[in-house]
Amino acid sequence: MERFDPAGAVHPLVRVGAAWTWRLLVLFAGFITFCYVVGRLDTVIIPVALALLASAMLLPIVDWMQRRGVPRAAAVVIVIIASIGVVAGIMTFVVEQFVEGLPALGDQFTTSINDIQKWLADGPLHISQDQIRQASDSVVKVIQDNQAAVTSGALTTATVIGEILTGALLTLFTLIFFLYGGDQIWEFVTRLAPTSSRRRIRLAGSQGFGSLVGYVRATVAVAAADAIGIGAGLAVLGVPLALPLASLVFIGAFVPIVGAFLTGFVAVFIALVTKGFLTALITLGIVVAVMQLEGHVLQPLLLGRAVRIHPLAVVLAITVGILLAGIVGGLLAVPVVAVLNTAIRSLLADDPDEVFEELEENDPSSTTRFPAAPDSPHPGNDTLDRGSLNKPDDD
Repeated sequence: MERFDPAGAVHPLVRVGAAWTWRLLVLFAGFITFCYVVGRLDTVIIPVALALLASAMLLPIVDWMQRRGVPRAAAVVIVIIASIGVVAGIMTFVVEQFVEGLPALGDQFTTSINDIQKWLADGPLHISQDQIRQASDSVVKVIQDNQAAVTSGALTTATVIGEILTGALLTLFTLIFFLYGGDQIWEFVTRLAPTSSRRRIRLAGSQGFGSLVGYVRATVAVAAADAIGIGAGLAVLGVPLALPLASLVFIGAFVPIVGAFLTGFVAVFIALVTKGFLTALITLGIVVAVMQLEGHVLQPLLLGRAVRIHPLAVVLAITVGILLAGIVGGLLAVPVVAVLNTAIRSLLADDPDEVFEELEENDPSSTTRFPAAPDSPHPGNDTLDRGSLNKPDDD
């Protein structure tokens, strides 16, 4: 008499589905655990990520200075001080422009509010002054009722400022070491990997960082084009605070697709309340035209070579990043996806030489090692030459 086998009685499709299900559940649990750990350590992880992003922008300059005979330590100090000076100077100039234009903006805003009230009373809606006054009183009452929450938020401002300063110092400290010895740090980290996979992992990190360098360069160029286009349009139209608004567009453009679009609508709102409907409509046309130029010309031309990511993946990554870490998450989402995309493709390549050939075909100026510059003169840098993945690792 044959013995009954319960497992054999299950249909093969069910067994395959069950096997896939529990493996996917394990992967999902690992992903949730990773997100939890990142959330708990965001005070450390976010500054390190920002430092890596800044190093992708500044490292080629440091390498160029060292190739010209400047000691690396001096090059790092010069680049960091110059970068801080440029950012501080721009911010100071923008803030001064904002402070100077704020009184006039307030007067124009008050005039616009009075015009709106007049239109509501004398226009086709024929809303009485009492109704307008009641609506204004309701808004004031809501603000007063939530005064405790506003005060509570103000009390936490000191804590937030302290966290920001701590994060900024940690970012600066980390950036110094990334610029001075990023290759040694990467080599040390990869020593944790098995010897047989160490060279391939180093190459994957090199390719990923190369994509990050290309992404940062292209994003700066796109953001500058957006800011110049929209800022010039605002200046021609005579919209107040044209320069601060252009700076806001520049900052917002670092979040692809979404950032410049939202900050552009801030400019449209300012134009509406200060210059009227026609000027706001023209400003909207300028914003849409610049966004079309960005989406159909600049991003495919610049970002397309550096980062080959589908626009849907970009939007989803930004959405997930904002949900997990707010504005900083939205800023870091696309760079993280870009690095992972290149690194994973490098790890999965059957022929190691395909990684070099594909990168050179997409962007001949890109890197094949960490840090970014192919001819970096770092002492002791373990260069990954073509075909070197098949050689034994002596580390």
